[in-house]
Amino acid sequence: MSGRQDRVAGTPTSVVGVPAPALPAPRAELRRPSEADWRAVLDAIGAASSVDLVAHVMPDGDALGSALAVGLALRQRGVEVRVSFGDDPQVVPASLSFLPGQELIVPAADVPERPELMISFDVSDARRLGLLLDKARAARELVVVDHHTSNAGFGTRSLIDPLAPATAVLVDELLRRLGVPLDEPIATCLYAGVASDTGSFRYSATTPATHEFASRLLAAGVRHDTISRQLWDTQSFGFLKVLAAALERAELEPAAAGGRGLVWTWVPWADLLAHGVPPEQIEGLIDVVRKAAEAEVALVLKEDPDGSLRGSSRAKGAVDVAAACGALGGGGHAYAAGFTSHLGVPATVAAFRGALAALVVPPDL
Repeated sequence: MSGRQDRVAGTPTSVVGVPAPALPAPRAELRRPSEADWRAVLDAIGAASSVDLVAHVMPDGDALGSALAVGLALRQRGVEVRVSFGDDPQVVPASLSFLPGQELIVPAADVPERPELMISFDVSDARRLGLLLDKARAARELVVVDHHTSNAGFGTRSLIDPLAPATAVLVDELLRRLGVPLDEPIATCLYAGVASDTGSFRYSATTPATHEFASRLLAAGVRHDTISRQLWDTQSFGFLKVLAAALERAELEPAAAGGRGLVWTWVPWADLLAHGVPPEQIEGLIDVVRKAAEAEVALVLKEDPDGSLRGSSRAKGAVDVAAACGALGGGGHAYAAGFTSHLGVPATVAAFRGALAALVVPPDL
């Protein structure tokens, strides 16, 4: 989105109607990594005897694939590494079960209280660290590696490139600078990252350089057909039942978004329980709902056990949903963004509709 523009798993999820916890002050301006930034990160890695590599909660292929790729690379260099993410229970999504290096994953509780060096991957907002947030704040060094436009920078050092189609692209450059060659396990992790965040190379952030990157990964032995089948074409029967119910609830509002149209639906927690579907398995539901030709904007609200709603939104190019979600306390990319709300379904949809109305110029103007 400017980075990846079609996924929200790593976008901020501040809460509508609930004050956000205090966080480090954001940087006034985002910029692409400079040579000084790269040098500072390489120096931090070179000085560390122990490194904790962390993904955002409910990790996707870019977050976990990037963390595992660096973990495998640093292990080759004799560095003590741990990979983790701040969920409880901590569950690797079934779609990512093929990723190499999962023996490096430890529970959040096993990450030191004050890590020597922590590196976060694809984490656009510190709150997306979940149970690891306090440990990240206490880390002697915290490096943020990310590609989200909304990332204001929350570490002591950072490699943030909003033009990268995936965090995995930044990791590839990091490994090149570390002198670590691409082998099949590392390349598989990186391919999962770039394929996930470009929608299998379908999204607008995909460039000729993205395909050249993928070509190098294939040359390293990546089984792209197997990875693609696991990422895109394998779901449980329970998911199909949840999907069917969500599509039955779908509403089309042609007048919304300045007359460009909004399609939305929601998934109650009871549906997930009834069909044995874990929350991470429905992240791709938005990619089905967004297919409606009559709507520029799509929204899916997913209920959590506490009744809160996680909103995932998508746009096709004429609306900046990052700005709309930002008005609700969230953020992300122009074509994909998210937020969290405690207002209930009708009020949350109304708030999102209002945010769109405030931002969008009608198409006939």
